[in-house]
Amino acid sequence: MARDIRNEGMWEDINRNRNSMKCYSFGSMMTASDQQRDLPQPPLCNAPKGEIIHITADFDKIITHGRYLDLLDIRRSERHFDKRASISQNQLAFLLWSTQGVQEIRGSNYATLRPVPSSGARHPFETYFIARNVEGLKMGVYHYLPIEHIGEKNVAIELIGDLSNHEDTITDMLAGQKWAAYAPVVLFISCVVYRAEWRYSSSAHRVVLIDIGHIGQNLMLSASALGLGSCCIAAYDQVCCDKTLGIDGYEEFTVYTCPVGKAKKERE
Repeated sequence: MARDIRNEGMWEDINRNRNSMKCYSFGSMMTASDQQRDLPQPPLCNAPKGEIIHITADFDKIITHGRYLDLLDIRRSERHFDKRASISQNQLAFLLWSTQGVQEIRGSNYATLRPVPSSGARHPFETYFIARNVEGLKMGVYHYLPIEHIGEKNVAIELIGDLSNHEDTITDMLAGQKWAAYAPVVLFISCVVYRAEWRYSSSAHRVVLIDIGHIGQNLMLSASALGLGSCCIAAYDQVCCDKTLGIDGYEEFTVYTCPVGKAKKERE
């Protein structure tokens, strides 16, 4: 492949990023991790900061497409949402649980088992969402609390911020993609990267990128199972997202987003 020698700085960045994708995790290039140094393990999940809200989670009544073959056949990226349509708390709860829900804790708070795989069971992600039109929920910015009430018929969330102008806020967060503001809920996945670094040191970032793909696939298939449309998005305003979600942008930062809602029947 020919290279433009006038832009060597770009190729330095490309070479560095390509190397970060390679598997040095178990070779000599991996530096000793904090786990190997016997340093304390970071918390499995972010603790709630405010009042815990419980939403219903009765999944048996909401699945419209249950055959795996059907899900693969109907899953498509959807960018045309019915602005008037809402989703139920049950539907929201299923989206949250099927992507980050905690099914079991192993050891002495060492690891969690969840519906998505994660390297070393580190699960370095947190889920936030903007509820625009979710039945029974105030419009605002929320944080999912997966470790609360494991195994019970409810899902725990907390309200972390109000919204005065949701369309402008979502559009700004998603780098001008106004269509996403019509979805009744927009999910934002952040990464608490030290959870993975604690075990995998400088090789953590490669496996984190793999793990986020697992979440995105579960999320889109789960939306399809509910008869809803979705579109995973990697183009967003980093500073705006981190600020709106109330995270610091270094120890924890946004890595993925996904609007979900009822697809519009007649597209403009």
